Amino acid sequence: MHDDENQATPGEPSPLLRKVLARLGQQVLEHRAWRGDDRIHVDRRQIVEVCLALRDDPELCFDLLVDVTAVDYMGQPDGFRRPVEIWDRNRAMVRRGPLSRHQVAMPERGPLPRFAVVYHLLSTRFFHRLRLKCRVPEDDPTLPTVTTVWPGANWLERETYDLYGIRFQGHPDLRRIYLDESFVGHPLRKDYGKRDEQPVQPLHGPAANEPRRPH
Repeated sequence: MHDDENQATPGEPSPLLRKVLARLGQQVLEHRAWRGDDRIHVDRRQIVEVCLALRDDPELCFDLLVDVTAVDYMGQPDGFRRPVEIWDRNRAMVRRGPLSRHQVAMPERGPLPRFAVVYHLLSTRFFHRLRLKCRVPEDDPTLPTVTTVWPGANWLERETYDLYGIRFQGHPDLRRIYLDESFVGHPLRKDYGKRDEQPVQPLHGPAANEPRRPH
């Protein structure tokens, strides 16, 4: 993302976005068209209703759910950016203490709901795409499942639950898909320790008696 994109105001709605806005009306809380990328925000409580409308409208026909993921914005708006910190160049202490590389520069907390669940939709009939977002608060990271709309959302929602801790109400089998059930926490949240380890099995072999990481 370039600075001019981050600072630019949304352009005129594309032909696709105009159709989406006409179909959904006030259900769209926010929208943006930028260089062929169309995005809308909706209320998480209306996600199933919105997805059904986008799938079943004959002029939209979003019949394929390409992906479901999430973003941990820490309550900041979508376009939030902070300056890049180049640790090796700007901090001489890094050369003396390599472990400083593992420090995480956390963004400030913002006023918005912490997470955004993101759906990438595609129409295999018209070959147009749409990005759909729902903001989800940290104290209640839940929203309805869309497996009733697209059955392929099953594993995609499980991945989002596993890595971000977003719970999808009504999901037929909401459990971790990558990590062991004994794993504590969700590793793609920004406040998850960068160097945290949760080994399921003990180490064996020549390095078994060595520290798992330098101290």
